[in-house]
This record gives sequence, structure tokens and C-alpha cells, in this order.
Amino acid sequence: MITLREITGDNLEEILALRVAEGQRAYVSSNAESLAQAYVYRETAFPFGVYDGERPVGFIMMGYYEAKDYYTLWKFMIDEAEQGKGYGRQALELGIRFLQEKFGIIEVYTGVIPGNAVAKGLYESFGFAETGLFENGMLEMRLRIS
Repeated sequence: MITLREITGDNLEEILALRVAEGQRAYVSSNAESLAQAYVYRETAFPFGVYDGERPVGFIMMGYYEAKDYYTLWKFMIDEAEQGKGYGRQALELGIRFLQEKFGIIEVYTGVIPGNAVAKGLYESFGFAETGLFENGMLEMRLRIS
């Protein structure tokens, strides 16, 4: 069963040890960088470890982007050894549910770096669509929740 867990001193090292495949590293921040951003933006960043039972398999961070007044899927990764097992889709669903339950969102945004076909395909299969905006080196995508 996939769950999202708060990152604490008890699980920090195992989250930091997760890695994406070599060919994906140009598209995904390290978990250390993501957690540094979560610390700086601690009022509006919501980082979680993705777990299968007691085993960490990924990292997801949702956030509130104040400049645009919307919620985002900010950071997302599944460990290279755990990819292709459906964890990404389940974690994405849980992250969006977190935003719905906590903030009552009706849409969520994310960005994808051109060339990251795996992430873009996952987001599109989930219902995200490009907005037509390209900024900060990323294509913006939006999911409207009905």
C-alpha cells in the first residue's frame, strides 16, 4: 500500500538516498535540493516521502505558488529501482488528494522540462494538459479537478 509520509529526522537519510536513473537527472532536482527549498519555503511547501509499506520508493513535494496564486506539483521522483511499478501514478493521486483535502483545490499545476517524455506522459495520462506557457525552462501543465 502506497502512503505519503512527512519527512523527519527519522527518515531523512533514506529519502536523501533515493536516486532517479542517470538519463533522468537532467530533469529532476536532487532530493537534497528539494528539501532545502522546502525549508526555505516551509510555509508553502509540502514535502513527503513516498512509501510502499515501510520501504521508501520516492519523493513528492506539493506547494503553493504565491506569485500566481495556485497550487503545484513542485517536485516528484521515484527511485530508479522502483520505476515501472505504478508508484508514480499512486503517489501523484495521493499528492493531489492532499491538496484537495487540505486546501479544497479545483486545479493543480506542474512544469515539465522538454524532453522528459516519461513525466509528461504520466501527467497527460492523469489528465494534465499543457497551458501554452513556457517559462523557467519548463512547459506548464494544468489538471482541472471536477
